[in-house]
Amino acid sequence: MKLLIPFLGKTRESYLDAGIRDYAGRLSRFAAVELPVLRERHNRKDADEAIKLAEAGQLLEQARGATIRVVLDPRGRAPDSEELAAMLTKWEEQGAATVCFLIGGHLGLHSSVLEQANLRLSLSRLTFTHEMTRLILLEQLYRAWTIKAGHNYHK
Repeated sequence: MKLLIPFLGKTRESYLDAGIRDYAGRLSRFAAVELPVLRERHNRKDADEAIKLAEAGQLLEQARGATIRVVLDPRGRAPDSEELAAMLTKWEEQGAATVCFLIGGHLGLHSSVLEQANLRLSLSRLTFTHEMTRLILLEQLYRAWTIKAGHNYHK
């Protein structure tokens, strides 16, 4: 299974970038991981809705060939780590070739991205920056795979 997690722009904070690279490396022992960085193609003076629409186009283009599209949405399903591991197992058993996780930019996701999701997933009821969300998602995916593999990381 391949995990595709496109990033809207570079991760600016070095400590987050280091954590993202660390967990992507750990996770790559269990699944192929692709983290394409998408160039920001809007003017910061554009209206919020125009920015979200431009980002939506980029994200949906990345997700075009994905078997499963998961959007990170605060109103989404909030599984615990074992439930996330079970979801991944189910997708593997169903033969999902690529699972694409879509994280919005600083303004969130455009409704067109939400509408095309197979699953809306919440990592917490708390609000995180989109850059922090990248790291938290990768750590949780790694944790889920260690649960599946029976490792002690989760304990």
